[in-house]
Amino acid sequence: MDFDYALLQSLSETPGIPGREELVRERVRGALEGLTLSSRVDAMGNLIVETPGAEGAPKVMVAAHMDEIGFVVSHVGDDGFLRLQSLGGFDPRNLFARQVLVHPREGTPRVGILNPAVKPVHVAGPDEKNKVPELSDFAVDLGLDADTVKAEVRVGDMVTLKQPFQDLGDVVTGKALDNRAGVWVLIETLRRLEAPAVRLRAVFSVQEEVGLRGATSGAFGVAPDVGIGLDTTLAVDTPGTPDHQAVTRLGEGVGLKVMDSSMVSHGWLLDRMADVATKHDVPHQYEVLPRGGTDGGAIQRSREGVATTTLSLPTRYIHTVAEMESKRDLEAAVHLLTAFLQDEGAAVAPNA
Repeated sequence: MDFDYALLQSLSETPGIPGREELVRERVRGALEGLTLSSRVDAMGNLIVETPGAEGAPKVMVAAHMDEIGFVVSHVGDDGFLRLQSLGGFDPRNLFARQVLVHPREGTPRVGILNPAVKPVHVAGPDEKNKVPELSDFAVDLGLDADTVKAEVRVGDMVTLKQPFQDLGDVVTGKALDNRAGVWVLIETLRRLEAPAVRLRAVFSVQEEVGLRGATSGAFGVAPDVGIGLDTTLAVDTPGTPDHQAVTRLGEGVGLKVMDSSMVSHGWLLDRMADVATKHDVPHQYEVLPRGGTDGGAIQRSREGVATTTLSLPTRYIHTVAEMESKRDLEAAVHLLTAFLQDEGAAVAPNA
């Protein structure tokens, strides 16, 4: 079966900030049409897909979040400019002169320009040139008169960064690969899964970027025996960073998470994942992430605790519109997750 990179493009370009993931959810549902799977949407908005499994087999929750970092309109000015509240971790240095899409409650999205309230370089003084604006300094210009803006846009409307997806051959680049790439890996796995040795609960979760919220409630409802987060991680293998701070390297395989600031992987589960990768010749690397977290952290701490690890997709330029990932790593993640879910006993704890 070929890998569906057109689907990854569609997922990347579909807007969906925390709390507004419905368009992404519909893309996922469409991609799973024709598969004999049952699904439901819980109160938080998570899409939960279930596969049949042998009675008594471990219940495994795999979570990939649908939301992307973005904004909501916080103020519509008398001058027609929009002020924003961010949802997720932006670096303001990456936001100068960006095209955005403003999604009104009714009607088609409007293209706008996001820029800080600063003077152009031609007339700015030395201190002004060196200042890095805060997010609160940024505004959106729709190029419309104030009356039209006020008629169309309201406080709370979604604003997303506008960027086309590009397939560059060995790598892909675009916005929201954190974590539409993880969503894609989970879909591709469900398409390939033939004889799962577990009772799989695939959770396409919401509101990860603002505190792992969807996975928290999702894990409580699913009550899994084993949890697997599926998300991006840093690949800082670029000029300006020492080798020992790279975290992961692009093209060297799927990341096996040792730890991040939200969780420390259960040792036996991490080892099992590595064993399955070795058995099936899946390229992999270990990941130690000093800051940042994934849905795995929420699963691990649900109810009385869940044995959990995370599969990570090495990503350059993370939390920008130019996130870059290797097809070799993406496909390795699909192969490893599929093999793990089909491996008899891989998800059974040593003391079970």
